[in-house]
Amino acid sequence: MATTTAPPKTASKPAITATMSQWAAGVRFEQLSADAVYQAKRFLLDSIGCALGGYQQHDVVIALAVLDEIAGPGKATVIGSGKQMDAVSASLANALMIRCMDYNDIYWKQDPSHPSDIFPAAIAAGERMGSDGRELIVGLVLGHEFEMRLCEAAFPGIRERGWHHATLTAFVSPIVAGRMLRLTAEQIQHAIGISASARATLGAVTAGKLTMMKNTVDPMATQSGMLAALLAEKGYTGPEHVLDGKEGLVHCFGPEWKLDILTDGLGESWRITQCGMKAFPTEALTHTPISAVLALMKDHDLKPNDIAKVHIRTTARGADILSDPSKYDPHTKETADHSLPYVIAAAIAERQVTPLQFTPAKIMDPVIRAQLNKIVVTADPEIEKVFPALQRVIVRIHTIDGREFMQQLDYPKGDPRNPLTDQEVEEKFEALAEPVMSPEASRRAIDGIWNLEKLANISALMKLCKADRRAAGEGH
Repeated sequence: MATTTAPPKTASKPAITATMSQWAAGVRFEQLSADAVYQAKRFLLDSIGCALGGYQQHDVVIALAVLDEIAGPGKATVIGSGKQMDAVSASLANALMIRCMDYNDIYWKQDPSHPSDIFPAAIAAGERMGSDGRELIVGLVLGHEFEMRLCEAAFPGIRERGWHHATLTAFVSPIVAGRMLRLTAEQIQHAIGISASARATLGAVTAGKLTMMKNTVDPMATQSGMLAALLAEKGYTGPEHVLDGKEGLVHCFGPEWKLDILTDGLGESWRITQCGMKAFPTEALTHTPISAVLALMKDHDLKPNDIAKVHIRTTARGADILSDPSKYDPHTKETADHSLPYVIAAAIAERQVTPLQFTPAKIMDPVIRAQLNKIVVTADPEIEKVFPALQRVIVRIHTIDGREFMQQLDYPKGDPRNPLTDQEVEEKFEALAEPVMSPEASRRAIDGIWNLEKLANISALMKLCKADRRAAGEGH
């Protein structure tokens, strides 16, 4: 496999975005494997559930209020409210709802990513074109295909170089939006150049004390791709060498890329079948330690007052990004759901880690906070060696009376090697939707998604995603 460091393009060799765009423009529903279609529907069900939960969150309330002021008319539907607006605004609104609870899908190879953050570009562009459910499935699969390949292509991943994975989404969302708008391969290539050249995202949004921007940068990259595709549709141009040419992504970010990963074997298998889902509304590397601690607490019937210390051996990222001093004193949902000490404290105190553990009251709950300083996190070089193939964690719980319990796990619930069942995905949807959607409405939405390939148009599905009851304190 070819390794690339800083390669100015020559006139004789086309930019890699040309190959990517040509394939994206030509792929058809009939080419997809049965498993890819099935997984697209599972991830859409999971994502719409996350969006209905996100519809109730304060950051989404703020964003929807701003969009009420600035959005233009259009055919794209906003999940929850059912309002229709322009495709660019709807892409941002829906992507923020999917992302804001940090509960949607997760893929982590060299880089982490949440490919379903791109789903709203496929939905909005598809609604604008009057497309059917089969065409939407193509768009959903396409986003996972290239987002996941980009995650695999950099050594080390760009997150370890100080950049956020939204940088990658800005390359992929215009491919998805462009394909759904039925752009030519050349137009899709221009859309990639327009979006990607204007949006590189600093890793600061997920470092230290976190803010609402932690969950907003990827939706903004999806919005960027939707806007870029619309510009390209009208003839706007962008740099074709934005990925592998002079001062493109590879040249600027360095040092090592395996760009063949982006195009080798396209259509022979489907990356969406290798993506994971989240069983907890938290940062992905917290899931294995949460699973281990919950198992030990339940298996040995431990209570918070029994615990003297919890020692967690994990990756360097887990010890650095998720356990820095700010993570021992979280005051916001965004910091708490990226705090390994907090999520373990919640698991100890409440024997569950659900959206209920991330309300302002719970974050300041004295029983949970009393556990925080019991959590010791250590980077383990041996665990680092097996990451990301394994998300290994070794947990030792020491009790006040001198007992010790140990658990090693290599991957969490929701990983493709231990996936959520269809029933568990439906239950997650129902729990998230329940405050804003009646059981009957939830059932109709679930059934509509499972039968997506039979739907005559995407807007029929989006009508099923409208809330039919008000959550307490809902302001929109």
